[in-house]
Amino acid sequence: MKGEVIFLNPKDTRFRVIDGLLIAMMIVPLLIAAILKILYTPATEGISITGALVYLQIDSMPLQPLIISESQVNSWAVVIAIVGLCLYLTHGLTVKAELKRQLAAEWIVEKVNAIVHSNMEGDIFAGYGPFIAAIMGLSAFSSLSCLLGLFSPTGDVNVTAGWSILVFGIITHYKLKGGLGNYLIGFTKPVPLFTPMSIIGEFATPVSMAFRHYGNVLSGAVISTLIGTALTGLSAKLLGWLPGFLGDIPFLRIGIPAIFSIYFDVFSGAMQAFIFATLTTLNISGAVPWEDWEKRRERKAAKQQKNAARAV
Repeated sequence: MKGEVIFLNPKDTRFRVIDGLLIAMMIVPLLIAAILKILYTPATEGISITGALVYLQIDSMPLQPLIISESQVNSWAVVIAIVGLCLYLTHGLTVKAELKRQLAAEWIVEKVNAIVHSNMEGDIFAGYGPFIAAIMGLSAFSSLSCLLGLFSPTGDVNVTAGWSILVFGIITHYKLKGGLGNYLIGFTKPVPLFTPMSIIGEFATPVSMAFRHYGNVLSGAVISTLIGTALTGLSAKLLGWLPGFLGDIPFLRIGIPAIFSIYFDVFSGAMQAFIFATLTTLNISGAVPWEDWEKRRERKAAKQQKNAARAV
């Protein structure tokens, strides 16, 4: 019947098949990214700290070669995995939550909306929850992908710069709400002498956001690699006297790097995602020239009334 709401039974075969497909959607892209990394990673000895691997380069392009790198592939793998996770969490929604996944989804929505409401004042920002959740989720899962042995997309400045440029575009959009003239005049305040510094400060926002996120993630990866290499050498020095193959096993790398990974990978990655999302909300909400915007709206309303009066 039209308008009838059908609730799927979690024990139904169809429901379980869809769940299995969604779980595969979360796992398969990351598995493919891991296989590509294994196939393209060259054999090295000792410490190896490199950027993203280049999987494909097309030179016959009009402006510059088209490069498909590890950071791009991993970014798409993370995006597809997040989409699968969202579909899984929202599969089988009911009016009254009956599945734990729905409780998790509702908790995420509530927390993100709380961040938006606390940092972004005004009704015009009421719908920014999904955007902030997308930024936070993409950033966190990109950073945490290194736990699977993948190159973290947030360790590539081109990725974080792309996010920052997007945010900068939104910031500029709201700054122009007061009019182009007021936006340009703002560079001359408090005195025209500071105009060059004001212009530099305008573009410093996306630069600082990009390099802060990139630098913290990259430094954590470098430190983790150095710690692992140092523990391998120390294990060889202290336990190399063990007979047979036992002397070749880096026992000190068992468990100890995982302790450091809790901070450098898990905590730091989640914290940087939260910081980037928080800065996004604060910079966007702080960009609106409320007084100039209100005056501009009043002028437009008065002009419309005048035109309507003339038409009559």
